[in-house]
Formats: sequence, structure tokens, C-alpha cells
Amino acid sequence: MRNIALLAVFILFTSCVQKTYKKTVVFTVDVSAVKNVKKVGIRGKDKPLSWEYDTEMKAIKKDSLYQITITGETGYTFTEVKFVVNDTFELQNKDNRKILFSEKDTTFYAAKFNKQ
Repeated sequence: MRNIALLAVFILFTSCVQKTYKKTVVFTVDVSAVKNVKKVGIRGKDKPLSWEYDTEMKAIKKDSLYQITITGETGYTFTEVKFVVNDTFELQNKDNRKILFSEKDTTFYAAKFNKQ
């Protein structure tokens, strides 16, 4: 009887675990409206991103277009991010950008810095 009870508890707890998916997002940001661009980064709520530090983006077209590809495990259908230029967050006092994941393996997200 004890084994049946343990089995029931095990099934209950394992069935409550949310399934996770590997998601890849290619973020591209246009910063051409900003003068004297020294560095461009992104911050976000889901690993490998963080709200505590910038993840540096690479220049595709210097002082204009930057990009990064992020891959992580999530059980959610979206993530939230903000871009950072020269240590300044975009969209001050506004909501974070909400990126809905594509049903396919890769989501492509293009934005203009400080514009929603």
C-alpha cells in the first residue's frame, strides 16, 4: 500500500512540471538615430539574458545596425527585453518589449532603438 501511495505522489509531482522548449531568437536593432554609439547591448528576463548586465550585440553596420542570436530553454511562449546603448536603457518608464516566440525553431525580431 505504501508503494502505491509513493507512486501516486511521484506521478502527481512529475505531471506538474511545465514542458520546456529550446528557443532561438535573432534580435536586430537599428540605432541609427543615436549619436556617438560606443556599445549596444540587450537585457532580458530569460537566461542567458539578465536584467543585471548587458549582453553585447555585434555590429552588422557600425553605428546603425546591431544583432545577436540568443538560444535558451523556456516553458513560456514569449520573453521580455530592452535594448541598451552607451549604458542607457531604452523606453524609460515604459513596458518592456514582449517578443512572442515563433512556433518554428527560430524567431526573428527587428526593432528601432527607443521606438515601440
